[in-house]
Amino acid sequence: MTKNKKINFAIIGCGHIGARHAKHIFNNKQANLVAFCDIEMNRAKELRKKYNCPLVVKDYKKLLKNDNIDVVNVCAPNYLHAPIAIDFLKNNKNVLCEKPMCLKTKNGEKMIESAKKKNKKLFIVKQNRYNPPVEVTKNILDKKTLGKIYLCITNLFWNRNDDYYKQSEWRGTKKMDGGTLFTQYSHFIDLLLWFNGKIENVFAQKKNYTHKKIEFEDTGIVLIKFKNGSMGTINFTTCSYNGNMEGSIYLLGTKGSVKIGGEYLNTLDYWEVSGTKRPHIDRGAPANNYGFYKGSMSNHDKVIQNVIDVLSGQGKIKATGEEGLETTKVINAIYKSARLNKKIYL
Repeated sequence: MTKNKKINFAIIGCGHIGARHAKHIFNNKQANLVAFCDIEMNRAKELRKKYNCPLVVKDYKKLLKNDNIDVVNVCAPNYLHAPIAIDFLKNNKNVLCEKPMCLKTKNGEKMIESAKKKNKKLFIVKQNRYNPPVEVTKNILDKKTLGKIYLCITNLFWNRNDDYYKQSEWRGTKKMDGGTLFTQYSHFIDLLLWFNGKIENVFAQKKNYTHKKIEFEDTGIVLIKFKNGSMGTINFTTCSYNGNMEGSIYLLGTKGSVKIGGEYLNTLDYWEVSGTKRPHIDRGAPANNYGFYKGSMSNHDKVIQNVIDVLSGQGKIKATGEEGLETTKVINAIYKSARLNKKIYL
């Protein structure tokens, strides 16, 4: 693709996330919206009207041979991410896939293989990598400013009530949703890996305390050993009373300690790093606000721009398929550990 050519996007799945993708594509002068797809046609038609998009379909397979599409944004329910992405990659389309990339490792491997065979790009949405406190912390980690990291702790204390799970029939099911770690926590696991490298083993405990209509945990604790020798924990719940309480990452090293906090990794709560002053942190984007609940920081504009930059030959992929697959591997290892009540090696 040439530097000045506009990139044509098609969106599969027109719910909350699909609508957010559409907004940022529409507002980007280097992009065009050329198609919407959703099994609920009213949602797709609403977005077509709002953004003056020429094409709406109910079945995504009608778009597989459409030569006017450069990138397909997969914003469907979790269990559909892999099969939809594979179909489009096999038909010579670049793919931007929402998290989680996949629920099963073998499906993620097929996604990566399909992209390589057709020489197409596979992008994974990891918008928290663009949070200002996260970017500052990644920078000092890359420069080894914190020294050797010996402890990594992540906390996610959020609220997802019964109304949240009533929104769609797929939410709260093992087969289609996958679990709290896939839907709420995958960004945090991605950042653990991005910050501190691959994980050697995990030992997990989980339980459903308050959610009667879901098929998986709402609370859990995970002990981690990283391949670089450091240790860590994951503490998570969707039972925080009446609202989100905290989303945080602690990093403790031999030359400094940092805490990224707030409700959704949006503040720099602690900074004590040898030889450096506490950096000024821009406010950044607000959380994804869905009315009665909030999600992660809304950086999808930056995600879309990264796709455009890469396809125009002006940048590198911010989050690769291989990185997305590593997150899935870790989550599945955690669930296996909790099920078998034993340490699991990756």
